[in-house]
Amino acid sequence: MWHDDLHRFGLIALSTDLTIEGDAARLLPATCQLHVTRIAFDNPTTAENLRLTGPRLSAASDLLVPGVTLAGIGFGCTSASAVLGEGGVAQAIGPRAPVMTPVAAALRGFAALNVQRIALMTPYLPETTDLVGDSFAQSGIDVLSRRSMGYADDRDMALLPARQIVEFARASDHPEAQALFMSCTALPAVSLIETLEDALGKPVLSSNLALFWAMLDVARIPATGRGRLFSTRTW
Repeated sequence: MWHDDLHRFGLIALSTDLTIEGDAARLLPATCQLHVTRIAFDNPTTAENLRLTGPRLSAASDLLVPGVTLAGIGFGCTSASAVLGEGGVAQAIGPRAPVMTPVAAALRGFAALNVQRIALMTPYLPETTDLVGDSFAQSGIDVLSRRSMGYADDRDMALLPARQIVEFARASDHPEAQALFMSCTALPAVSLIETLEDALGKPVLSSNLALFWAMLDVARIPATGRGRLFSTRTW
């Protein structure tokens, strides 16, 4: 088998996600290569539809460059990872490489930043927002506020204009929150992180920012990226 000097990662994305590969290109260093496969997903983002992603993960994992060593595998759906649970996602994908989800990545990021209290904003319907907020709360994070933009289809979420996202994010902050979390891998938020951190004076994490930071952090690969999180390591 041939070898090179690249750190290779796998990503399982939803069929409808318009954003995640672009964010990966913004965040992963040149020493890394991302290999992506997709699973079917039917909108709207209800708990029932999100739960259906679970049985599709194993076959998708098998399609990620078979026989090639991967430094990690990410699952690109925040709300589905909240519904399935970390153990459920990892078991479905299998033991080939360390598995990371946006929820687990956010929790790792909160710990690295010494954050226990957050404000949560999402582009979702309120009931989907609660899936993510409840998952954080069950992991010991104090979710001080939850605000939802009210969209049911992740393709609509991906096309939201930057100004609308920034305005909603600023309005979603809570004065006692130590950080703001912007949920959804389809949300085009990575390029807005520094603007929001400057405006709010606190760390701002998005699903994709947390996911790719955590994949790199677990693999102990140095990286520079956007926002306070990418200035932090756990090793």
